[in-house]
Amino acid sequence: MRVGVRLGVDVGTVRIGVASCDRDGLIATPVETVRRGKGDLRRIRELAREYEAIEVVLGLPRSLDGKEHAAAAHARAFGADLARYVAPCPVRLVDERLSTTVAARGMRASGVSSRAGRPAVDQAAAMVILQDALDAERATGEPPGEVLTVTDE
Repeated sequence: MRVGVRLGVDVGTVRIGVASCDRDGLIATPVETVRRGKGDLRRIRELAREYEAIEVVLGLPRSLDGKEHAAAAHARAFGADLARYVAPCPVRLVDERLSTTVAARGMRASGVSSRAGRPAVDQAAAMVILQDALDAERATGEPPGEVLTVTDE
């Protein structure tokens, strides 16, 4: 298991949930919800620097059969932009099937209404994405997913 803080990111069309983990990569915790739009990439870069992140783990929404559709293309495009913003900190795409569903279910179980808890659900989804990535790395010894390569355009 690599040592160092990672940021987990769940990107949506309105909000971006952000989570982080401890230096030992044991547990993910919520950080904040960033409003999508002007300044969102800058804010995530600030968080990556503030937390001294060794990488950003970005959820890649695939369908249950593993195929990538519009939401995955959206996440890939966002990830490419984010990779340019946070370089040289790498951005890693990881499978996030059902992360928002799992997060929302957990929030409801704790008594948080879906309307009031939407920003918190985004952070919780980022926590699920990051925790799954941490657990996968711990189990296999290899970081999961794919690293996005920064290209000059």
